[in-house]
Amino acid sequence: MTETTITPTENLSQQAMALNAMVEECHERSRKGGWYNDPKTGEPITRNVPEMLALIHSEVSEALEGHRKNKADDHLPHRKSVEVELADAVIRICDLAGHLRLDLGAAYIEKLAYNAIRADHRPEVRAAGGKAY
Repeated sequence: MTETTITPTENLSQQAMALNAMVEECHERSRKGGWYNDPKTGEPITRNVPEMLALIHSEVSEALEGHRKNKADDHLPHRKSVEVELADAVIRICDLAGHLRLDLGAAYIEKLAYNAIRADHRPEVRAAGGKAY
């Protein structure tokens, strides 16, 4: 059996497709879970995008707290809380991207390419306090 070599470009393309598949999966599960319907009437609702962004932020904050306390997750005790909360943030990000019909995969590739040429992403700039506050 021969091993296939994947070039970085092919790998990024596969990552973009995988990310867009995650967006579709998370959004579909959210829809099926009733997050886009009024819980009392079952009627469709318009999701509040700022609220959805705040929920993403809350997952990241929970990850910070889990890391600070170095604790196991309450629901998946074999995993660290920071890991599970970051997964929750990814799920919420993917759901929002699906709701807004964003091409997160393409944006991911373009952002990686942009970051590769940014002056403030070079080690010598960062060593001089390039992102300090």
